[in-house]
Amino acid sequence: MDTTPLRIAPFRRLWSSTVVTGIGSQLTAVAVPLQIYDDTGSSALVGLAGAAALVPLVVFALWGGAVADLMDRRRLLLFTNAGIAATSLLFWAQAATGTRSVAVLLVLLAVQQALFGINQPTRTASVARLVPAGQLPSATALTSTVWQFGQIVGPLLAGALVPVLGLPVLYLCDSLALLVALWAVWRLPALPPLKGATRRAGLADIAAGFRYLVRMRLLLVSFLADVIAMVLGMPRALFPQMAQLDFGGPEGGGSSLGVLYAAIPVGAVLCGVLSGLYSRVSRHGVMVVLAICVWGLSVAGFGLSGPLWPAAVFLALAGAADMVSMVFRGAILQSAATDEMRGRMQGVFTVVVAGGPRLADLLHGTVGAAAGARPTVVGGGLLVVAAMVALAGAFPAFWRYSARR
Repeated sequence: MDTTPLRIAPFRRLWSSTVVTGIGSQLTAVAVPLQIYDDTGSSALVGLAGAAALVPLVVFALWGGAVADLMDRRRLLLFTNAGIAATSLLFWAQAATGTRSVAVLLVLLAVQQALFGINQPTRTASVARLVPAGQLPSATALTSTVWQFGQIVGPLLAGALVPVLGLPVLYLCDSLALLVALWAVWRLPALPPLKGATRRAGLADIAAGFRYLVRMRLLLVSFLADVIAMVLGMPRALFPQMAQLDFGGPEGGGSSLGVLYAAIPVGAVLCGVLSGLYSRVSRHGVMVVLAICVWGLSVAGFGLSGPLWPAAVFLALAGAADMVSMVFRGAILQSAATDEMRGRMQGVFTVVVAGGPRLADLLHGTVGAAAGARPTVVGGGLLVVAAMVALAGAFPAFWRYSARR
Protein backbone atom coordinates (compact mmCIF):
# COMPACT_ATOMS: atom_id res chain seq x y z
CA MET A 1 0.00 0.00 0.00
CA ASP A 2 1.23 3.47 -0.88
CA THR A 3 1.10 5.41 2.40
CA THR A 4 2.91 8.48 1.06
CA PRO A 5 -0.13 10.79 1.53
CA LEU A 6 -0.14 9.94 5.25
CA ARG A 7 3.13 11.85 5.60
CA ILE A 8 1.08 15.01 5.09
CA ALA A 9 -0.22 15.85 8.56
CA PRO A 10 -3.59 17.44 7.56
CA PHE A 11 -4.49 14.51 5.29
CA ARG A 12 -3.39 12.07 8.00
CA ARG A 13 -5.81 13.73 10.43
CA LEU A 14 -8.67 13.66 7.93
CA TRP A 15 -7.92 10.02 7.10
CA SER A 16 -7.76 9.00 10.78
CA SER A 17 -11.18 10.57 11.34
CA THR A 18 -12.43 8.52 8.37
CA VAL A 19 -11.11 5.31 9.96
CA VAL A 20 -13.01 5.99 13.17
CA THR A 21 -16.17 7.13 11.39
CA GLY A 22 -16.12 4.18 8.97
CA ILE A 23 -16.14 1.59 11.76
CA GLY A 24 -18.37 3.54 14.16
CA SER A 25 -21.05 4.22 11.54
CA GLN A 26 -21.38 0.50 10.91
CA LEU A 27 -22.15 -0.06 14.60
CA THR A 28 -25.20 2.19 14.28
CA ALA A 29 -26.04 0.70 10.86
CA VAL A 30 -26.37 -2.68 12.58
CA ALA A 31 -27.94 -1.43 15.82
CA VAL A 32 -30.88 0.51 14.32
CA PRO A 33 -32.47 -2.32 12.27
CA LEU A 34 -31.71 -4.76 15.09
CA GLN A 35 -33.53 -2.57 17.60
CA ILE A 36 -36.49 -2.06 15.29
CA TYR A 37 -36.84 -5.80 14.72
CA ASP A 38 -36.37 -6.63 18.42
CA ASP A 39 -39.05 -4.09 19.37
CA THR A 40 -41.59 -4.90 16.65
CA GLY A 41 -40.73 -8.24 15.03
CA SER A 42 -41.51 -6.60 11.68
CA SER A 43 -39.14 -6.85 8.71
CA ALA A 44 -41.38 -4.37 6.88
CA LEU A 45 -40.51 -1.70 9.43
CA VAL A 46 -36.84 -2.60 9.06
CA GLY A 47 -37.25 -1.96 5.34
CA LEU A 48 -38.94 1.36 6.11
CA ALA A 49 -35.78 2.36 7.98
CA GLY A 50 -33.85 1.96 4.72
CA ALA A 51 -36.14 4.46 2.99
CA ALA A 52 -35.94 6.82 5.97
CA ALA A 53 -32.17 6.77 5.62
CA LEU A 54 -31.93 7.02 1.82
CA VAL A 55 -34.19 10.02 1.14
CA PRO A 56 -32.44 12.53 3.44
CA LEU A 57 -29.05 11.18 2.39
CA VAL A 58 -29.79 11.88 -1.28
CA VAL A 59 -31.35 15.32 -0.70
CA PHE A 60 -28.71 16.60 1.68
CA ALA A 61 -25.79 15.15 -0.28
CA LEU A 62 -26.80 17.33 -3.24
CA TRP A 63 -27.36 20.40 -1.08
CA GLY A 64 -24.36 19.68 1.13
CA GLY A 65 -22.07 19.47 -1.89
CA ALA A 66 -23.12 23.00 -2.86
CA VAL A 67 -22.60 24.22 0.71
CA ALA A 68 -19.13 22.66 0.74
CA ASP A 69 -18.19 24.77 -2.29
CA LEU A 70 -19.34 28.02 -0.71
CA MET A 71 -18.05 27.93 2.88
CA ASP A 72 -15.04 26.78 4.88
CA ARG A 73 -15.01 22.98 4.56
CA ARG A 74 -13.31 22.52 7.92
CA ARG A 75 -16.12 24.40 9.68
CA LEU A 76 -18.72 22.34 7.83
CA LEU A 77 -16.98 19.11 8.83
CA LEU A 78 -16.90 20.24 12.45
CA PHE A 79 -20.62 21.06 12.41
CA THR A 80 -21.69 17.80 10.76
CA ASN A 81 -19.37 15.59 12.81
CA ALA A 82 -20.68 17.20 16.00
CA GLY A 83 -24.26 16.68 14.79
CA ILE A 84 -23.67 13.02 13.95
CA ALA A 85 -22.09 12.47 17.38
CA ALA A 86 -25.09 14.15 19.05
CA THR A 87 -27.58 11.94 17.19
CA SER A 88 -25.60 8.84 18.21
CA LEU A 89 -25.81 10.03 21.80
CA LEU A 90 -29.58 10.41 21.43
CA PHE A 91 -29.74 6.88 19.98
CA TRP A 92 -27.99 5.70 23.14
CA ALA A 93 -30.35 7.68 25.40
CA GLN A 94 -33.52 6.26 23.85
CA ALA A 95 -32.16 2.70 24.00
CA ALA A 96 -30.85 3.06 27.56
CA THR A 97 -34.19 4.42 28.82
CA GLY A 98 -36.16 1.63 27.14
CA THR A 99 -38.02 3.83 24.64
CA ARG A 100 -39.83 1.53 22.22
CA SER A 101 -40.80 4.03 19.56
CA VAL A 102 -40.08 3.28 15.92
CA ALA A 103 -40.99 6.87 15.05
CA VAL A 104 -38.24 8.21 17.31
CA LEU A 105 -35.72 5.83 15.74
CA LEU A 106 -36.72 6.81 12.20
CA VAL A 107 -36.51 10.53 12.96
CA LEU A 108 -33.06 10.15 14.53
CA LEU A 109 -31.94 8.01 11.60
CA ALA A 110 -33.19 10.57 9.08
CA VAL A 111 -31.38 13.42 10.88
CA GLN A 112 -28.17 11.41 11.12
CA GLN A 113 -28.22 10.50 7.43
CA ALA A 114 -28.94 14.10 6.44
CA LEU A 115 -25.85 15.18 8.37
CA PHE A 116 -23.85 12.35 6.81
CA GLY A 117 -25.09 13.47 3.39
CA ILE A 118 -23.48 16.85 3.99
CA ASN A 119 -20.37 15.44 5.66
CA GLN A 120 -19.38 12.91 3.02
CA PRO A 121 -19.02 15.19 -0.04
CA THR A 122 -17.35 17.82 2.15
CA ARG A 123 -14.84 15.31 3.48
CA THR A 124 -14.01 13.91 0.04
CA ALA A 125 -13.81 17.34 -1.64
CA SER A 126 -11.23 18.39 0.98
CA VAL A 127 -8.71 15.75 -0.07
CA ALA A 128 -7.51 17.55 -3.21
CA ARG A 129 -6.73 20.63 -1.07
CA LEU A 130 -4.53 18.57 1.24
CA VAL A 131 -2.42 16.36 -1.07
CA PRO A 132 -0.57 16.97 -4.38
CA ALA A 133 -2.33 15.94 -7.59
CA GLY A 134 0.10 13.06 -8.19
CA GLN A 135 -0.90 11.47 -4.87
CA LEU A 136 -4.67 11.58 -5.45
CA PRO A 137 -4.99 7.90 -6.53
CA SER A 138 -3.08 6.76 -3.43
CA ALA A 139 -5.08 9.08 -1.16
CA THR A 140 -8.35 7.84 -2.68
CA ALA A 141 -7.24 4.23 -2.23
CA LEU A 142 -6.36 4.83 1.43
CA THR A 143 -9.77 6.38 2.10
CA SER A 144 -11.74 3.78 0.13
CA THR A 145 -9.90 0.91 1.80
CA VAL A 146 -10.73 2.03 5.33
CA TRP A 147 -14.40 2.45 4.38
CA GLN A 148 -14.46 -1.10 3.04
CA PHE A 149 -12.57 -2.27 6.11
CA GLY A 150 -15.24 -0.62 8.27
CA GLN A 151 -17.95 -2.54 6.40
CA ILE A 152 -16.26 -5.78 7.43
CA VAL A 153 -15.07 -5.00 10.94
CA GLY A 154 -18.03 -2.85 12.03
CA PRO A 155 -20.75 -5.51 11.66
CA LEU A 156 -18.47 -8.21 13.10
CA LEU A 157 -17.70 -5.99 16.09
CA ALA A 158 -21.38 -5.17 16.51
CA GLY A 159 -22.29 -8.87 16.43
CA ALA A 160 -19.68 -9.58 19.11
CA LEU A 161 -20.58 -6.64 21.37
CA VAL A 162 -24.39 -6.83 21.42
CA PRO A 163 -24.67 -10.15 23.32
CA VAL A 164 -22.00 -9.07 25.82
CA LEU A 165 -22.61 -5.35 26.38
CA GLY A 166 -26.13 -4.82 25.04
CA LEU A 167 -27.57 -2.62 22.32
CA PRO A 168 -27.30 0.77 24.12
CA VAL A 169 -23.54 0.39 24.53
CA LEU A 170 -23.23 -0.04 20.78
CA TYR A 171 -24.65 3.45 20.26
CA LEU A 172 -22.43 4.82 23.01
CA CYS A 173 -19.32 3.34 21.37
CA ASP A 174 -20.24 5.10 18.13
CA SER A 175 -20.67 8.41 20.01
CA LEU A 176 -17.25 8.11 21.67
CA ALA A 177 -15.62 7.18 18.37
CA LEU A 178 -17.14 10.24 16.73
CA LEU A 179 -15.68 12.47 19.42
CA VAL A 180 -12.23 11.17 18.44
CA ALA A 181 -13.03 11.96 14.80
CA LEU A 182 -14.20 15.43 15.81
CA TRP A 183 -10.85 16.11 17.48
CA ALA A 184 -8.98 15.08 14.34
CA VAL A 185 -11.12 17.40 12.19
CA TRP A 186 -10.60 20.25 14.68
CA ARG A 187 -6.87 20.08 13.94
CA LEU A 188 -7.32 20.53 10.18
CA PRO A 189 -6.31 23.84 8.58
CA ALA A 190 -8.97 26.26 7.38
CA LEU A 191 -10.38 25.30 3.96
CA PRO A 192 -12.27 28.40 2.72
CA PRO A 193 -13.46 28.77 -0.91
CA LEU A 194 -10.57 29.59 -3.25
CA LYS A 195 -12.80 31.92 -5.27
CA GLY A 196 -15.42 34.30 -3.94
CA ALA A 197 -16.63 35.04 -0.44
CA THR A 198 -18.39 32.59 1.85
CA ARG A 199 -22.16 32.62 1.33
CA ARG A 200 -25.24 30.46 1.66
CA ALA A 201 -26.07 27.81 -0.93
CA GLY A 202 -29.41 27.74 -2.70
CA LEU A 203 -31.22 25.87 -5.45
CA ALA A 204 -29.43 27.96 -8.08
CA ASP A 205 -26.08 26.66 -6.83
CA ILE A 206 -27.30 23.06 -7.02
CA ALA A 207 -28.61 23.66 -10.55
CA ALA A 208 -25.25 25.19 -11.50
CA GLY A 209 -23.60 21.99 -10.37
CA PHE A 210 -25.78 19.88 -12.67
CA ARG A 211 -25.11 22.23 -15.61
CA TYR A 212 -21.40 21.89 -14.91
CA LEU A 213 -21.73 18.10 -14.86
CA VAL A 214 -23.48 18.07 -18.24
CA ARG A 215 -20.69 20.20 -19.74
CA MET A 216 -17.94 18.05 -18.21
CA ARG A 217 -18.48 14.86 -20.20
CA LEU A 218 -15.50 13.20 -18.49
CA LEU A 219 -17.19 13.43 -15.08
CA LEU A 220 -20.60 12.50 -16.48
CA VAL A 221 -19.21 9.31 -18.04
CA SER A 222 -17.48 8.36 -14.78
CA PHE A 223 -20.83 8.58 -12.98
CA LEU A 224 -22.62 6.64 -15.72
CA ALA A 225 -19.95 3.93 -15.48
CA ASP A 226 -20.71 3.47 -11.77
CA VAL A 227 -24.46 3.38 -12.45
CA ILE A 228 -23.91 0.66 -15.05
CA ALA A 229 -21.81 -1.44 -12.68
CA MET A 230 -24.05 -1.09 -9.64
CA VAL A 231 -27.55 -1.13 -11.12
CA LEU A 232 -27.00 -3.93 -13.65
CA GLY A 233 -24.41 -5.95 -11.78
CA MET A 234 -24.95 -5.80 -7.99
CA PRO A 235 -26.70 -9.10 -7.09
CA ARG A 236 -26.89 -8.73 -3.28
CA ALA A 237 -30.72 -8.80 -3.24
CA LEU A 238 -30.46 -12.42 -4.41
CA PHE A 239 -27.88 -13.49 -1.81
CA PRO A 240 -30.42 -14.83 0.74
CA GLN A 241 -32.16 -16.96 -1.88
CA MET A 242 -28.91 -18.23 -3.42
CA ALA A 243 -27.31 -18.97 -0.05
CA GLN A 244 -30.18 -21.29 0.82
CA LEU A 245 -31.19 -22.80 -2.53
CA ASP A 246 -27.96 -22.78 -4.55
CA PHE A 247 -25.19 -23.08 -1.96
CA GLY A 248 -26.74 -25.46 0.55
CA GLY A 249 -27.27 -23.06 3.43
CA PRO A 250 -29.96 -23.61 6.07
CA GLU A 251 -33.17 -21.59 6.23
CA GLY A 252 -32.07 -17.98 6.56
CA GLY A 253 -28.80 -18.64 4.71
CA GLY A 254 -26.55 -19.38 7.70
CA SER A 255 -22.81 -19.09 7.21
CA SER A 256 -23.23 -19.30 3.43
CA LEU A 257 -25.06 -15.98 3.49
CA GLY A 258 -22.32 -14.43 5.61
CA VAL A 259 -19.69 -15.57 3.11
CA LEU A 260 -21.58 -14.03 0.19
CA TYR A 261 -22.03 -10.69 1.93
CA ALA A 262 -18.42 -10.54 3.14
CA ALA A 263 -16.71 -11.61 -0.11
CA ILE A 264 -17.03 -8.31 -2.03
CA PRO A 265 -15.66 -6.02 0.73
CA VAL A 266 -12.89 -8.54 1.52
CA GLY A 267 -11.77 -8.47 -2.12
CA ALA A 268 -11.91 -4.66 -2.08
CA VAL A 269 -9.75 -4.41 1.03
CA LEU A 270 -7.18 -6.87 -0.31
CA CYS A 271 -6.97 -4.86 -3.52
CA GLY A 272 -6.63 -1.65 -1.50
CA VAL A 273 -3.48 -3.04 0.07
CA LEU A 274 -1.94 -3.00 -3.42
CA SER A 275 -2.55 0.73 -3.88
CA GLY A 276 1.19 1.34 -4.34
CA LEU A 277 0.65 0.29 -7.94
CA TYR A 278 -2.03 2.90 -8.62
CA SER A 279 0.19 5.98 -8.63
CA ARG A 280 2.21 4.48 -11.51
CA VAL A 281 -0.83 4.42 -13.80
CA SER A 282 -1.75 7.54 -15.76
CA ARG A 283 -4.46 6.11 -18.08
CA HIS A 284 -7.25 6.47 -15.55
CA GLY A 285 -10.05 6.14 -18.11
CA VAL A 286 -8.69 2.82 -19.36
CA MET A 287 -8.47 1.51 -15.79
CA VAL A 288 -12.11 2.41 -15.06
CA VAL A 289 -13.38 0.70 -18.23
CA LEU A 290 -11.31 -2.46 -17.67
CA ALA A 291 -12.18 -2.63 -13.97
CA ILE A 292 -15.92 -2.44 -14.61
CA CYS A 293 -15.66 -5.09 -17.33
CA VAL A 294 -13.82 -7.35 -14.86
CA TRP A 295 -16.58 -6.61 -12.32
CA GLY A 296 -19.23 -7.71 -14.82
CA LEU A 297 -17.37 -10.89 -15.81
CA SER A 298 -16.73 -11.75 -12.15
CA VAL A 299 -20.42 -11.33 -11.30
CA ALA A 300 -21.31 -13.59 -14.25
CA GLY A 301 -18.73 -16.12 -12.99
CA PHE A 302 -20.36 -16.00 -9.56
CA GLY A 303 -23.73 -16.76 -11.13
CA LEU A 304 -22.28 -19.77 -12.95
CA SER A 305 -20.43 -21.19 -9.91
CA GLY A 306 -21.58 -24.43 -8.37
CA PRO A 307 -19.88 -24.76 -4.97
CA LEU A 308 -19.83 -21.87 -2.47
CA TRP A 309 -16.10 -21.17 -2.36
CA PRO A 310 -15.54 -20.63 -6.09
CA ALA A 311 -18.56 -18.33 -5.95
CA ALA A 312 -16.96 -16.42 -3.07
CA VAL A 313 -13.71 -16.11 -5.04
CA PHE A 314 -15.58 -14.60 -7.99
CA LEU A 315 -17.30 -12.12 -5.64
CA ALA A 316 -13.95 -11.21 -4.07
CA LEU A 317 -12.54 -10.61 -7.54
CA ALA A 318 -15.55 -8.40 -8.25
CA GLY A 319 -14.82 -6.48 -5.04
CA ALA A 320 -11.19 -5.99 -6.11
CA ALA A 321 -12.33 -4.69 -9.50
CA ASP A 322 -14.78 -2.36 -7.78
CA MET A 323 -11.97 -0.95 -5.64
CA VAL A 324 -9.86 -0.24 -8.76
CA SER A 325 -12.83 1.44 -10.43
CA MET A 326 -13.57 3.47 -7.29
CA VAL A 327 -9.97 4.65 -6.94
CA PHE A 328 -9.59 5.86 -10.51
CA ARG A 329 -13.09 7.33 -10.74
CA GLY A 330 -12.33 9.19 -7.53
CA ALA A 331 -9.00 10.40 -8.89
CA ILE A 332 -10.67 11.62 -12.11
CA LEU A 333 -13.28 13.46 -10.07
CA GLN A 334 -10.72 15.07 -7.77
CA SER A 335 -8.42 16.21 -10.57
CA ALA A 336 -10.88 17.13 -13.34
CA ALA A 337 -13.39 19.08 -11.26
CA THR A 338 -12.49 22.64 -10.28
CA ASP A 339 -12.33 23.37 -6.55
CA GLU A 340 -15.41 25.62 -6.65
CA MET A 341 -17.42 22.69 -8.09
CA ARG A 342 -15.71 19.79 -6.35
CA GLY A 343 -18.15 19.63 -3.44
CA ARG A 344 -21.18 19.51 -5.73
CA MET A 345 -19.60 16.76 -7.83
CA GLN A 346 -18.85 14.78 -4.67
CA GLY A 347 -22.49 15.26 -3.66
CA VAL A 348 -23.62 13.68 -6.94
CA PHE A 349 -21.03 10.93 -6.39
CA THR A 350 -22.51 10.23 -2.94
CA VAL A 351 -26.02 9.97 -4.42
CA VAL A 352 -24.82 7.58 -7.14
CA VAL A 353 -22.97 5.38 -4.66
CA ALA A 354 -25.91 5.31 -2.24
CA GLY A 355 -28.71 4.99 -4.77
CA GLY A 356 -27.19 2.60 -7.33
CA PRO A 357 -27.13 -0.53 -5.14
CA ARG A 358 -30.67 0.15 -3.90
CA LEU A 359 -31.95 0.38 -7.48
CA ALA A 360 -30.05 -2.85 -8.12
CA ASP A 361 -31.87 -4.49 -5.20
CA LEU A 362 -35.20 -3.57 -6.78
CA LEU A 363 -34.17 -4.67 -10.29
CA HIS A 364 -32.50 -7.94 -9.32
CA GLY A 365 -35.20 -8.86 -6.82
CA THR A 366 -37.96 -8.33 -9.39
CA VAL A 367 -36.22 -10.01 -12.32
CA GLY A 368 -34.86 -12.79 -10.12
CA ALA A 369 -38.36 -13.68 -8.93
CA ALA A 370 -39.53 -14.01 -12.53
CA ALA A 371 -36.50 -15.49 -14.30
CA GLY A 372 -34.58 -17.20 -11.50
CA ALA A 373 -31.58 -16.07 -9.49
CA ARG A 374 -28.72 -17.55 -11.53
CA PRO A 375 -29.93 -16.35 -14.98
CA THR A 376 -30.50 -12.89 -13.50
CA VAL A 377 -27.00 -12.71 -12.03
CA VAL A 378 -25.26 -14.02 -15.15
CA GLY A 379 -27.31 -11.82 -17.47
CA GLY A 380 -26.68 -8.75 -15.30
CA GLY A 381 -22.92 -9.33 -15.30
CA LEU A 382 -22.79 -9.72 -19.09
CA LEU A 383 -24.97 -6.64 -19.54
CA VAL A 384 -22.45 -4.66 -17.49
CA VAL A 385 -19.68 -5.59 -19.92
CA ALA A 386 -21.80 -4.81 -22.99
CA ALA A 387 -23.01 -1.47 -21.62
CA MET A 388 -19.54 -0.41 -20.49
CA VAL A 389 -18.00 -1.22 -23.88
CA ALA A 390 -20.82 0.75 -25.56
CA LEU A 391 -20.27 3.71 -23.22
CA ALA A 392 -16.52 3.73 -23.87
CA GLY A 393 -17.18 3.59 -27.60
CA ALA A 394 -19.67 6.45 -27.45
CA PHE A 395 -17.24 8.65 -25.46
CA PRO A 396 -13.73 7.78 -26.69
CA ALA A 397 -12.28 10.81 -24.85
CA PHE A 398 -12.94 8.97 -21.58
CA TRP A 399 -10.90 5.96 -22.75
CA ARG A 400 -8.08 8.27 -23.80
CA TYR A 401 -8.07 10.31 -20.58
CA SER A 402 -4.65 10.51 -18.93
CA ALA A 403 -3.76 12.17 -15.63
CA ARG A 404 -0.51 13.45 -17.19
CA ARG A 405 -2.26 15.67 -19.73
